[in-house]
Amino acid sequence: MEAPESARPRPAGGDPSPAEPAFPGRAAPAPAAPWERFSAWLECVCVVTFDLELGQALELVYPSDFQLTDKEVGPGSQEWVYPSSELTLTGFCVFQKSSICYLSFPDSHSGCLGDTQFSFRMRQCGGQRSPWHADDRHYNSRAPVALQREPAHYLGYVYFRQVKDSSVKRGYFQKSLVLVSRLPFVRLFHSLLSLIAPEYFEKLAPCLEAVCNEIDQWPAPVPGQTLNLPVMGVVIQVRIPSKVDRLESSPPKQCNQENLLPAPMVLASVHELDLFRCFRPVLTHVQMLWELMLLGEPLVVLAPSPDMSSELVLALTSCLQPLKFCCDFRPYFTVHDSEFKELTTRTQAPPNVVLGVTNPFFIKTLQHWPHILRIGEPKMSGDLPKQIKLKKPSRLKTLDTKPGLYTSYMAHLHRDKALLKRLLKGVHKKRPWDAQSALLRQRLLELTQSFIIPLEHYMTSLMPLQKSVTPWKSPPQIRPFRQDEFLRSLEHAGPQLTCILKGDWLGLYRRFFKSPHFDGWYRQRHKEMAQKLEALHLEAICEANIEAWMKDKSEVEVVDLVLKLREKLVRAECHQLPVKEATLQRAQLYIKTVISSLPKDLQTVLCPP
Repeated sequence: MEAPESARPRPAGGDPSPAEPAFPGRAAPAPAAPWERFSAWLECVCVVTFDLELGQALELVYPSDFQLTDKEVGPGSQEWVYPSSELTLTGFCVFQKSSICYLSFPDSHSGCLGDTQFSFRMRQCGGQRSPWHADDRHYNSRAPVALQREPAHYLGYVYFRQVKDSSVKRGYFQKSLVLVSRLPFVRLFHSLLSLIAPEYFEKLAPCLEAVCNEIDQWPAPVPGQTLNLPVMGVVIQVRIPSKVDRLESSPPKQCNQENLLPAPMVLASVHELDLFRCFRPVLTHVQMLWELMLLGEPLVVLAPSPDMSSELVLALTSCLQPLKFCCDFRPYFTVHDSEFKELTTRTQAPPNVVLGVTNPFFIKTLQHWPHILRIGEPKMSGDLPKQIKLKKPSRLKTLDTKPGLYTSYMAHLHRDKALLKRLLKGVHKKRPWDAQSALLRQRLLELTQSFIIPLEHYMTSLMPLQKSVTPWKSPPQIRPFRQDEFLRSLEHAGPQLTCILKGDWLGLYRRFFKSPHFDGWYRQRHKEMAQKLEALHLEAICEANIEAWMKDKSEVEVVDLVLKLREKLVRAECHQLPVKEATLQRAQLYIKTVISSLPKDLQTVLCPP
């Protein structure tokens, strides 16, 4: 949708003071490109409406400088054009445009009257991101793995309204406001939607234009910082989690915040869900569901509405923290999705994905999946709802399946009866739900940590000793991970040291080794250890006597040292290696010293004027 030139929002300007650098040690950034601050939080804002002839239709994409044109750029794809800089983004495709439309509306089987909020996730289809996202690595290097920007998926946060309206032919007003982002800040974006969507439905485009301009004034999301985000006369105060935060059931308390008028709306977390509310119907099976998530098992969550399906899927994928969830997941998935055939085929084993669906048609389509969780209508009373029963997959009946967890999986660990007893006691004593959620989150965190600590200890033992890192030899190799050797170590250094739960821990580890989560965890840890070795090697070189080394070396060897040192400095900067600033400065000094010892012609080659 094209906006008139005069109506187009402009980038923020006129700030008398330069922006502070986002990260310590980095130079102050250049003036912000158009919509750079906006794009640090959101890709775009979409409005999807129901058209009597077209069905779901994309009514508006904002900022208006981002346009969906009809120009083809490949099989089944469209361009996003950014006119002011003549950049072309091919991230969205034709089918993704229709996917946004379908994913932004509840399924026809979900009678969602009134206002409904839910989330979806969809794959990016080719193309490149705009150049101002080149610094994603700086954010990701400081953010917890679970909160890093999505590299290949878009996250959609939806506010859908369906109310009777006699002025509309169909008799209903049906419209969705959608925030599209790569940040998994579900709590922040749904809170933002609850502020702006009701106002937008009343005032339409001018309201949305003003909100986008306000978001374009927000500071970037810097891990470890507490930010004040003004929007529509309200200040939302949030703390962006950092990977160095102490792991606990709730984020660190804020202190010494500036006085703000109006008083800020403080969000306890940008991402944490109300786990107790999400898991209420399945509390007795939370531990088994945790195992299924740990092992990356395919799971279908069939719920009455997209808000229930998306919240439960997001709760399931978050229960492995601090482990990163390395499998695919779709909080809300429809039969119209472009990947429907790919994810529902019977010609191969089900993929490692957690699907949230609302259409009972999926029961028939996904009968061959090993785990299906069907949730019934929510109970509004304060009592704990009747717990879903464990059932065999053979008891699935097409379109007539009762609520239950349909699986043949046998849990490896004994049920944590003490946790269930405490939660049930909390229900009877009317303990606040946020306190119940904190208790549940803490137990799941402790369970994951008990499982992962032995792996961390064993991985650390594979690291070469620091004394074996010498300046003039290549750094030693990390020893390979041997599964049998690790399993033998569990007898004296296993999870029983930190967890009271009994069960077949060995069997659980054996299955974990075959899961995408072990592969993801191992690759990340191996990468971190390799970077640590690189940093130790650079430090060893900088602590050595460079003049003594050069005495009996040929020019070729000296030039080779210069090139290798420069390469190490580039890697230290690009990969954010854990190297002290003093070490980097000393390496630069070494390079100058070595070059100055060479003949003038070589100096000119290595340091051209």
